[in-house]
Amino acid sequence: MAAAAACGGEVAARPPLAFSPHDRRFLAVSGSDGRLRVWDTVGSRLQHEYVPSAHLSAACTCLAWAPPGGRPPPDKDGPQRKKRKSEAAEVDKQLDILAIGTAVGSILLYSTVKGELQSKLDGGHDSRINCVRWHQDNCCLYSCSEDKHIVEWNTQTCKVKCKWKGDNSSVSSLCISPDGKMLLSAGRTIKLWDLETKEVYRHFTGHATSVSSLMFTTVKPMNENKPFDGITGLYFLSGAIHDRLLSVWQIRSDRKEKNAVMSFTVTDEPTFIDLTVSELKEEPVKLAVVCKDGQLHLFEHILNGYCKKPLTSNCTIQIATPGNDGDSTPKPVPILAAAFCTDKQSLLLVYGNTLQPIIEKVSLNTSESHICLIRDVQKALALKTDDAVTKVRTPVVNSDTKVLVPGIPGHSAAVKTPSSGKEKKKSKRKPGETEDSIEERLGALDIDVSKVKTPGGLPQTDSFAVLLVQGLESNDEDILNKVLSTRKETLIKNTVARMPIHAVIPLLHELTKRLQGNPYSASQMVRWLKFVFTLHASYLSTLPDLIPQLGMLYQLMESRVKTLQKLSRLHGRLFLLVTQVAASETVQDVTEVNQTAKLVYEDGKAIR
Repeated sequence: MAAAAACGGEVAARPPLAFSPHDRRFLAVSGSDGRLRVWDTVGSRLQHEYVPSAHLSAACTCLAWAPPGGRPPPDKDGPQRKKRKSEAAEVDKQLDILAIGTAVGSILLYSTVKGELQSKLDGGHDSRINCVRWHQDNCCLYSCSEDKHIVEWNTQTCKVKCKWKGDNSSVSSLCISPDGKMLLSAGRTIKLWDLETKEVYRHFTGHATSVSSLMFTTVKPMNENKPFDGITGLYFLSGAIHDRLLSVWQIRSDRKEKNAVMSFTVTDEPTFIDLTVSELKEEPVKLAVVCKDGQLHLFEHILNGYCKKPLTSNCTIQIATPGNDGDSTPKPVPILAAAFCTDKQSLLLVYGNTLQPIIEKVSLNTSESHICLIRDVQKALALKTDDAVTKVRTPVVNSDTKVLVPGIPGHSAAVKTPSSGKEKKKSKRKPGETEDSIEERLGALDIDVSKVKTPGGLPQTDSFAVLLVQGLESNDEDILNKVLSTRKETLIKNTVARMPIHAVIPLLHELTKRLQGNPYSASQMVRWLKFVFTLHASYLSTLPDLIPQLGMLYQLMESRVKTLQKLSRLHGRLFLLVTQVAASETVQDVTEVNQTAKLVYEDGKAIR
């Protein structure tokens, strides 16, 4: 079986997902918050959660599990004693290394057994990693990037073994042949490379957009009469962005045939593909395709030569809510991924959201052309939350404990002893007694009220700085929205100037998060960024880890500026076009002038 998560340049509308090979025991999901989560598919429980140190400067773009049974990357603890065969077999069985491609060109190798980062592959690419693929030999890894190159890595030494140009544009997807001697790569065209000589063996053309997924569908040729050289006669599948057709190609001995032999049609752009590899001549290929619209399409077909018409799915699966709680209209639940189990008769469905996905095993029933599964997602999530064991402990405090107020160094507040769970929160104010004013409350916190109030009753810059720091340290969205929504540049400048130094980096992270999450607020966040860099440039220049801290912000700005030149050209052309249209309309509106002569001279005589 083979799986393809969103392993292409522009396919990553959803965060990357990847099932562990063969047994599908684990599911790795890289969320939009920069965290890598590994879920146990059997109990749908969170197994590991990893926050890469580079997650603020390098978003995850693709994932790939290492095949089991290979050699692990070098251990940080140095050389150890030689393991017995039984111990080595157990380690190989448990070894699950996960390769994480990033947006800045580096690759992280994460061990799910140890729950830590094993090593980092750097220096091969200088741009976004689009796809990573492990060789059958576990110490070898292949990657492709926006920089048009393909890199072969040695994960034992964390060095580049070979690097070559894969295409004239970005290389978006890779796939290694079953015998491990050939490599498929794709950008706009698909190329088959000889891994020994690094030369192109075949070209395949047919997709109008960048190819997002590649995978072999057979391991042996269907014609068993001819000798098999390891590649000729095999079929492979490809899908492209914004393309609702999945193409199937056959590698032939002659170089003339370059077109697809058949295609599968789906309802929307594919985002996740899984299939069962055909090992026998009469064994059909089973294909599961998750589309951008949240539907799952199942295909079953015997690959045997050409098929002119695109093949439709044998079964389409959707998931919807029951439509209770006062709303009788069921709501669709998007399917995120699907994978065939080892028995090939059941399927693992991943649906809901990537931060807390629901994983369910269902039996295949392709006798029905359309299946709609009714699932109460909220109830399932509530059950998972109740079963989860929290690691957060509440400290026991007494009356002698001094608690510092968040964001205001040096100020303390009284500690309330924890009350019993049976007591309800009631107002202890007596009848006729007035509530404490804001001035009295601030006085209890030992804050100078004259700095908070002005004669006009409006908040001053000092109070904005205090509120901003408090919002950053307590992560209070209401406070942050109130402070960051101001549009007065003078107020913004004074607030940034009066805020303490230790809050500069958290403010930059908050501004970066808001720029990334809501592009429409960019003009407002840029005002804050301008004064932060202007007023605190000397402090920022002293930080040794400034580049990783500001990596994501730089990447966001770079991606926005990247399209400025193209947009300017388009604006100029549209301006010329609109001007010409307006000029032609003005000419048409002018009344025709009578051009008949009123007086004609002929041989010195005037003739009227």
